[in-house]
Formats: sequence, structure tokens, C-alpha cells
Amino acid sequence: MKYDFDQMINRENTACEKWDGLKDRFGVSEAIPMWVADMDFKSPPPVIEALSQRVQHGIFGYTNRPDSYFEAIIDWGKRRHHWSIDKKWIAHSPGILPALSSIINSFSQQGDKVIIQTPVYHPFSQIIKSLGRESVSNPLKLENSRYMIDIEDLKEKIDPTVKILVLCNPHNPVGRVWSEEELTMLGQICIENNILVVSDEIHCDLVFRGNKHIPFASLSEEFANLTFTCIAASKTFNIAGLQTSSIIIPNQKLRDIFNKAINNQCIGSPNTFGMVAAESAYRYGEEWLEELIDYLQGNLDFLICYFQKNIPQIKVIRPESTFLVWLDCRELGLAKNELDELMLSQAKVAMNEGYIFGVDGEGFMRMNIGCSRSLLEKCLRQIDGAVNFLCRA
Repeated sequence: MKYDFDQMINRENTACEKWDGLKDRFGVSEAIPMWVADMDFKSPPPVIEALSQRVQHGIFGYTNRPDSYFEAIIDWGKRRHHWSIDKKWIAHSPGILPALSSIINSFSQQGDKVIIQTPVYHPFSQIIKSLGRESVSNPLKLENSRYMIDIEDLKEKIDPTVKILVLCNPHNPVGRVWSEEELTMLGQICIENNILVVSDEIHCDLVFRGNKHIPFASLSEEFANLTFTCIAASKTFNIAGLQTSSIIIPNQKLRDIFNKAINNQCIGSPNTFGMVAAESAYRYGEEWLEELIDYLQGNLDFLICYFQKNIPQIKVIRPESTFLVWLDCRELGLAKNELDELMLSQAKVAMNEGYIFGVDGEGFMRMNIGCSRSLLEKCLRQIDGAVNFLCRA
């Protein structure tokens, strides 16, 4: 490999949420942080170089989105996902969650319903609740260690008060890359019921070999006209702290309302460094990304093999995308507080508790494998020791 993903980089004392935020989040300081979704790898060298050059300019005033930035997004979408994006469709948000909040607030009323497909990224339900809307769960079905969309349940959950469906594609935390057939069935239901779709596709570039991400809005003009597609270079190239996302909105009426809402919240101005980093990542980061995916695949294979050989009580739901792994710990027979205690206090590994993603996540844990192989191995050995001690007790 040209890039060294085995390098251990000390992130402590850098105001890093993942490492320095352990005490606030988990109440402990000594644990391996395998939780929040950023990686322990340096961003691609072209991104670092572009940011260094921008720093040398020495002036960091207000910025616009240059044509070159739009071109980089358009070229990336066409090259990686076979999706032709029009420049005028590309709206700005500092992050996908602020965009989701603006969309829900602009296109629904208090008391309206928003559908989510649990277990799913937990801030979705938090935002829905905070805005006075009702979160309606369309739980995914776990069949033969693979999650599926429950289309019949979705149909049953729809009534005239359902205004928005939040689609997570690829899905966080279960790692599914939804198929064209699944997306088409879901889209037809939304068209028939006049439901808008917010498609969170932030993990779309981190897809394992043999799988293909399909942008929901790329499937038809009808789907595109009811969809807000949320993308960013942040997860892919490890630049989440630069607060730069793009919201692709082909429908001009929806786009105008969204842009007005973003500007009214005074969050429409882009981050100078975010623009530079995202553009350079999309233009020059592809080689790095290809090697990253291979390294993550190696981590995943190592993890699956380790659990099968040493900790068979924990089943790995093999992800098709993302650097996040959904662990089925139900065979351990522990209550959720006991599972938390086992992993955090005994194994000294900090992961996201499954139940925060919805009640159907109880008994699961989400692990971040975006780290060096040696750190991953250390983590697994500590879990192995804790589980074996539990089984002997």
C-alpha cells in the first residue's frame, strides 16, 4: 500500500471528541474509544497539502462556494455513482443534521409524523422529537444475519399525517447498501402517499467490494422531485470537523424553501477550510480512498474471524458499507445495563450502545473499526477476556 493506515496517531489532548470526550460521554477516561463515527487515520495527503496552502495565504474571511467546488462534486457523483448532478441542485449546509432539522421544520407541522427505519442513527429521532413531530418507526427485519426493509409494515404505518421519511442509505448502524429493488418499492410508496424523502447518503463512498451504492434520487425523475439527498466528504476522508455538507435538491420549489430556511438560521455561509478540503478530497483523494476501503475490508475480515474463533457468542452483522460494525450480543443473555458494564468496565472498550438506535437495538453494540489493525486487535482481546471471564463466572 502507498498509504500507511497502520500508523498509530496520538489524538489525545487535541480536543478530540472520540478520545478526549470519553469522560463526558462514558464517565471513564481509560478505555479504547470505538464509538463516534470518525476514523483514526490522517486525511489524504492532497487534502492536507491544500489546507496548508490555504493557511499560508493568511486571510480567512467569509467565503463563497467557487465553481471549482461544484465541479468537483458533480464529477465525483458521475464517476463514483453514475449520477448526473446539476450545479443548481447543490445547496449548502454545515452538516446533515442541521439540514434534516431545517427540512422537517419547513415541510411539516407540529404533530405531523416522520418515519425512520430503526435501529437507526439516533439523532434522527432526537431532532424529530425536539421539533414537536412524532417519530414513527418502520423497524428493519433481521433475516439470516441481514437486515431488510419491511415494506408491509411501512405501508401499515402510513396515514395522512406522515409527511417525511428519513432514509439512511447506506444504513447506519446496520451497514446495508439498499438494492435498486428495495429503493424502488420504497419510492413508489412515498410517491403514492405524497411523502418527502430525506436520504442521508453520507457513507455512500465507503462501500465494500461487491456492493454498489445507488443514490435514491438517481432512480427516476419522480423520486428526485421528492428527495433531499444529503452528502459530504466528511466520513469518507475524515474531515467531519470542517462542517461542510451538500444537500442535493432537484426540485426547485423545495430547494428555494430549504435555502430560505438555512439562511434564516444564519447557517448558510460555508467554512473556508471545509470548501478547500472537500474539493481537494473529491479531486485528488480517490487513490487514498481505494486503499482505505481495502484496509477497512482487512479490518472487517480480521474482526469477523476473531469473533467466530474466540467469541462465538457475539455475532457480527457483516456490513456492506461504512466503517461501523453492528454486533449482536444477545446470546450473552445480559440486560442492557449489564452489557454496558461488561464492555465498558470489564473489557474497557467504549462502543455505542445498541439501544440508543431504537428499542430494536437492545442487545447490540456498534463498533468503529476505522483504526489501526493493532488497536483493533487489542480491543478484541480485551472483549475476549471479559466475555470469557463472564462465561466462567
